[in-house]
Amino acid sequence: MKLSGEDAMARQADEHLMTHRVKLPRKVVEHPIRQVVKRLSMALLLLVVTALIVYIDRDGYADSSDGTLDFLDAFYYATVTLSTTGYGDITPVSDAARLTNIFVITPLRVMFLIILVGTTLEALTERTREEWRLNRWRSTLRDHTVVVGFGTKGRSAIKTVCATGLRKEQVVVVDPSSKAIEAAAADGFAGVIGDATRSEVLKRAEVYRAKQIIIATQRDDTAVLVTLTARQLNRNAKIVVAVREEENAPLLKQSGADAVITSASAAGRLLGLSVLSPAAGMVMEDLIQQGTGLDMVERPVIKAEVGKSPREVDDLVVSVLRGHRVLGYDDENVGTLELTDRLITIVRATPGTQVTPDIRPLHD
Repeated sequence: MKLSGEDAMARQADEHLMTHRVKLPRKVVEHPIRQVVKRLSMALLLLVVTALIVYIDRDGYADSSDGTLDFLDAFYYATVTLSTTGYGDITPVSDAARLTNIFVITPLRVMFLIILVGTTLEALTERTREEWRLNRWRSTLRDHTVVVGFGTKGRSAIKTVCATGLRKEQVVVVDPSSKAIEAAAADGFAGVIGDATRSEVLKRAEVYRAKQIIIATQRDDTAVLVTLTARQLNRNAKIVVAVREEENAPLLKQSGADAVITSASAAGRLLGLSVLSPAAGMVMEDLIQQGTGLDMVERPVIKAEVGKSPREVDDLVVSVLRGHRVLGYDDENVGTLELTDRLITIVRATPGTQVTPDIRPLHD
């Protein structure tokens, strides 16, 4: 699959403009600029209040330049006092003015310094704190799930895997859109902004230590490039890819995908099934919605089931995984169940129901 000249030029331009950075989920806080504006407004308010207090009691102050204190002098005194500069050209001389400085101006000065110093320290330490969180996150991330693309398909995939018990801390989203990564972070997922066809972007998502990779990009050619890059970085991870056109599925399997889902064809088949039998369409829709109604799960064979046929198992067995082969429940090659087999069964969804997928690739 070749890219056109315009697509190649656009991709190169994006590479120069794109900022590849990791965004970790965080608690909902105010935007930093809004915080700074709010604190500066508070500091300005304290300055105005102090100037008004001094101006009201202006007869208790002495100005070494002209002996009188106007509104500008009050603001000047408030500024040099709150900033602890204190030139001494304007001083409180009456007892009332000095008491006001002790019990009012001094607390205002402390509050003013706390606001400004606190804002400065927070601005200086924010980057250090974020770097520490990022390094800690990288050191603890193992056997996680990388989801490339946070569109409708990517969101649904994440919802499904999280319904099986996967913690949000074990999901990393990769998307070129900063808005998509912001949405992912708001949902509690770590995110990497960048083009996933580039190896350095996937490395930031620690893809070489991932257990499974879900690729749900908007374009099939992008999906092929991402699959090739991801497989090169991680030989053991299970890679599942969604594509629009069925003709691209063989190419993706050659690129290293373990499973390819043709979204357009799958939706079309579900539509056709619903036309023939609305009830059957509802059942299929229920099966693919993990955690509600009926679930299709993969589990190992237990010792009590060894030697039995799939029909003799308590659960409703759909298929048997034996080695790299997927056998139907009525396949004569199944015979009796073995301890190394795995079963695809349909069960009633419960809070404890979890899918335990085999990480080995399946081949037709």
